[in-house]
Amino acid sequence: MPRSKFDAGDLLAIDSTLSGEELMVRDTVRAFVHDRVDPEIADWYAEGRFPTHLIPELGALGLLGMQIEGYGCAGAGPIAHGLACMELEAGDSALRSFVSVQGSLAMFAIHALGSESQRRLWLPRMATGVVVGCFGLTEAEAGSDPGSMRTTARRRGQDWELNGSKLWITNGSIADLAVIWARTEDGIGGFLVTRGTPGFSATAMTNKLSMRASVTSELVLDGVVVQSHAQLPGAKGLGGALRCLDEARLGVAFGALGAARACFDCALNHCLSRSQFGRPLASFQLVQQKLVEMSLRINQATLLVLHLARLKAVQQLTSAQVSMAKMVSARCAREVAASARGLLGASGITLDYPVMRHMNNLESVFTYEGTDDIQVLAVGQALTGLSAFR
Repeated sequence: MPRSKFDAGDLLAIDSTLSGEELMVRDTVRAFVHDRVDPEIADWYAEGRFPTHLIPELGALGLLGMQIEGYGCAGAGPIAHGLACMELEAGDSALRSFVSVQGSLAMFAIHALGSESQRRLWLPRMATGVVVGCFGLTEAEAGSDPGSMRTTARRRGQDWELNGSKLWITNGSIADLAVIWARTEDGIGGFLVTRGTPGFSATAMTNKLSMRASVTSELVLDGVVVQSHAQLPGAKGLGGALRCLDEARLGVAFGALGAARACFDCALNHCLSRSQFGRPLASFQLVQQKLVEMSLRINQATLLVLHLARLKAVQQLTSAQVSMAKMVSARCAREVAASARGLLGASGITLDYPVMRHMNNLESVFTYEGTDDIQVLAVGQALTGLSAFR
């Protein structure tokens, strides 16, 4: 019996486990990235510029808040959402980060923790990209320990006065709406602050060597006064913010594997087309070993995130499992990118190829949404029942 054609791009026939709708979402986003992102992303990265002109197109594709039901959102399942993140990050981490912060942090916070009037006011416009959101949690002195935040919200009659600052905030200086986390006398709460509110400013951070095509900002709140209806009624305690991070992390895990796949594809094509010592690079044993290891790691990690997405679809996904996904995927992608860079030799450090760009971006992915060390401790706490944080 003749053997079926081996698909080097799908080593374990993972596509056969996906539904027609999931494949359609993946292929649609892949085509968008190929047509609208790949031709210019190297220039955007070099210039340190986010392609804001693509925001309406991302909205038109239904990618903003795509996992949310109603309010103009697509209501897609966890696998479709993850595959979309994977394809966006195969283009560049900046695109996936924008979509994750918009949909899985800012929009999710409003949907899960906000009032019905807040949902109706903001979510339909955020789904189209008319309103851009950001998520103000991280502070200069409170990165992995958000519970020690210094930003405060104090009652001023019927209103709230916010003071403090946030750092490393994706979308910050292009956002129309910020979800700000602040310490109140009753614990940590969430507040909606709109662009132009007196005392609120957002400044883009420069001199980045990673995530250059992404908007990263510092937010300053100096006597910012918001009305009582700007508070998220369901955001009581740090758990609300952490719930949003869990929502976003699975998309981050999928996305990192998109960057890994892009690096692997580039390395494989390079090794097949480039000759040394009179033969293709891909014919050498050491090169084949590296390619095999890269492919296996990507496929193994992909199976993990798909399994966890299926658990999420039936509401059985735990926070520790999300930490496992982010930890495994970010490690995989970082190591695959480094191997790909090595296989490309000197060509690997230029923007003519995507590998070094992804490699630099993945240093941020390895750190944000919970560092690798923090994810390890989260899983360790689940295994032992003992917290190593305090």
